Amino acid sequence: MTVRSVELWAPLPERVDIQWSPIPGSPDGSGEVRREAMTPTGDGWWRWSLPAGIDQVDYAFVLDGEEPALPDPRSAWQPGSVHGPSRTVDTAAFTWSDAAWAGPRDGAGSLGGVFYELHVGTFTPEGTFDAAARRLDHLAALGVDVVEVMPVAAFPTDRGWGYDGVGLYAVQDSYGGPAAFARFVDACHARGLGVCLDVVENHLGASGNYLSRFGPYFTEAHHTPWGAAVNLDDDGSPEVRRFLVENALRWLRDFHVDVLRLDAVHELQDDSPQHYLAQLSAAVAALAVELGRPLDLVAESDLNDTGMVTPVTDGGRGMTAQWDDDVHHALHVALTGETQGYYADFGGTADGPERGPLAVLAKVLTHGFLHDGTYSSFRGSTWGRPVDRVGVDARRLLGYLQTHDQVGNRAAGERISALVADPGLQAAGAALYLLAPTTPMLFMGEEWAASTPWQFFTSFEEDWLAGAVRDGRRAEFGSHGWASLEVPDPQDPATRDRSVLDWAEVGQGEHARMLRWYTDLVALRRRLVPAGPTRLADVAVTLDEDARWLVLRHAPGSAPAYAVAVNLGGEPCQVPVADAGEVLLSWSSAQRSAGGVRLPAASVAVLAVG
Repeated sequence: MTVRSVELWAPLPERVDIQWSPIPGSPDGSGEVRREAMTPTGDGWWRWSLPAGIDQVDYAFVLDGEEPALPDPRSAWQPGSVHGPSRTVDTAAFTWSDAAWAGPRDGAGSLGGVFYELHVGTFTPEGTFDAAARRLDHLAALGVDVVEVMPVAAFPTDRGWGYDGVGLYAVQDSYGGPAAFARFVDACHARGLGVCLDVVENHLGASGNYLSRFGPYFTEAHHTPWGAAVNLDDDGSPEVRRFLVENALRWLRDFHVDVLRLDAVHELQDDSPQHYLAQLSAAVAALAVELGRPLDLVAESDLNDTGMVTPVTDGGRGMTAQWDDDVHHALHVALTGETQGYYADFGGTADGPERGPLAVLAKVLTHGFLHDGTYSSFRGSTWGRPVDRVGVDARRLLGYLQTHDQVGNRAAGERISALVADPGLQAAGAALYLLAPTTPMLFMGEEWAASTPWQFFTSFEEDWLAGAVRDGRRAEFGSHGWASLEVPDPQDPATRDRSVLDWAEVGQGEHARMLRWYTDLVALRRRLVPAGPTRLADVAVTLDEDARWLVLRHAPGSAPAYAVAVNLGGEPCQVPVADAGEVLLSWSSAQRSAGGVRLPAASVAVLAVG
């Protein structure tokens, strides 16, 4: 929208001055910094109008005369630094070519579509939106439906994951700023790709977070892993909630984003009569009607409770879908054998109903969660609630083999391709989640088994903060048996550089073979998985824990049945598949036989059945 005034909610100071100058290169871009008092308009709000003839300014706020001047909590752009002046942005001036865009999957929405998670700063060596846009044809050819962009909110300096953002309305300057993000979204839509933006509303980073100087944005009534919680239910919370809701709507309206992924919503602690997520859901639904296209909300939640995706009218939180980490954990343990930390229960228990990793995987594939009211040894308590296998649309759960968290939060950032004994095991895992009735998501580079790791990296300016993060990670991984020097220094530029995708690999040898496999799987998903709602009740799994084979059978009522047969063992084996028909796709030389299919070691085949 065109900016003719600057408005600020700051109920704490008694006086607010705005310090401003026309932007460099403008007709009045003399560089002279001017200072004027803002006008109070009531309820803690202040206003200042741009002078006639000046269209864009750099500006900051001086609260009660205290220097230095602070950036705008609603800044659209922080050119250069999150500590410096903000810059006004006229979003109405963006040039769009997507007037005919109906939303992901020709207006059907994101449910059931293929998501692709990427980090702009490491997707290409340049680390910008414009460079990423030049790789979008690769994603379109792969068959992606929705590009999920990790957080772009302004964060300190030029390297980071984005989860320490402090300018929630701003677009990271080193990525290209707001105009570059608009160009990227437009380029995605031109290729039939929806855009999902990862937004972090549960905390702000430690460097550049000035919100508490302006108002009660945080509360000591609740605490999170990052400290005092965002204030959703204490004094002043209505304006804080408004700040967050309007931020979300801005991405969807002004930047044409289709989906928002909400980070760790279990840390949005709220005892209000209407939970914040329900309020957000209602606001997004109203905007979708106004815009005439679907808008979706995907929650990252570790609660294992489909109340998160239950409509608000039925007492739920109203999210469109939620991440399902249990799918990742079950696949990871079955493929790698790792059972440390939160993977412990996913290896099975000698005295439980799931006595091995394949039995655990079978439960997750048929029931959505492992912990659905069962005991979690990692949490030390019972966890989760059962999924209604008939009534809950299985597409409301996102399944995946890798995510930024599950790769980057390893000590050395290894991908699944570096952890399995044979590429066929990754191929098997990919088939199981890409052909499940849930909504699948890939992590960038997974589709060609990228050899580059994806490590945790930062670029804090403050030595104390850099040291605290470095020492904290080394202590954490040291407790799991890693030598401290084996844990990469997040501040070292080489850590980011190692994490950049090597696009030269795409056409090479085994990388090219894996890319063909993923491309064929995505195409096969479109043939086999119905476009509408799906049910976990239509999935059945058979397995042999000792022989290490498993068969997922999906028999949707509205489409022909199919089976995914995997051999995770080190020897060829005969896998029984009832009513086995044509082999639709196989990683290696699968041989159909009476009553099933013979698979080489570490292999997978997809068969028609019935």
